[in-house]
Amino acid sequence: MESELFEKIREFARGRLSGGRFAHSERVADTAVLMCRRYGLDEDAGRIAGIAHDICKEIPDDEIISLASMDGLPFEEVEKAKPGLLHGRAAAVVLRSDFGIRDKDILDAVANHTFGRPGLCDLGKILFVADKIEPGRPQSTDEYRENLLSMSLAGAALSVAEENIDYLKKKGKIAAPITVSWVAQLRSGGGI
Repeated sequence: MESELFEKIREFARGRLSGGRFAHSERVADTAVLMCRRYGLDEDAGRIAGIAHDICKEIPDDEIISLASMDGLPFEEVEKAKPGLLHGRAAAVVLRSDFGIRDKDILDAVANHTFGRPGLCDLGKILFVADKIEPGRPQSTDEYRENLLSMSLAGAALSVAEENIDYLKKKGKIAAPITVSWVAQLRSGGGI
């Protein structure tokens, strides 16, 4: 059943994403499976979250806004300024409405893979990390991934989130407040 659902979502993703974005999604799914195995989580859930996380990444902003608004949550200022950042929330809505997914961890992981958030579930931490460290990323050498995966899950999430904040600073941008709050929670021992 899970593999059938995965294949349906995979084909949906293939039809909506460019070749490069689809290949990225497949690598994220594979990385999430490896991480689920490493940290003792459901590999099927990791595979589904990984393949689905960007299914709304390449749709028009007005469609992303419309879908994301269906989750009933307010938009962050950064999301209002750049609606494409809502693609995870939109994807979670699609997973629920079009594929009948009710697993709260899959939905939470997909909805929050861009910024993370305080209290993010373990699958969410895995997807956040997998999205940033899949082997197609320029900094993601075998040694880099091995080093990260030798840490606790919260430690790996903290390391990747801090790298992301540093990257944004170097680009003259600021991290979303929700990411900064999450990093503060992780630093204070939120699961490390």
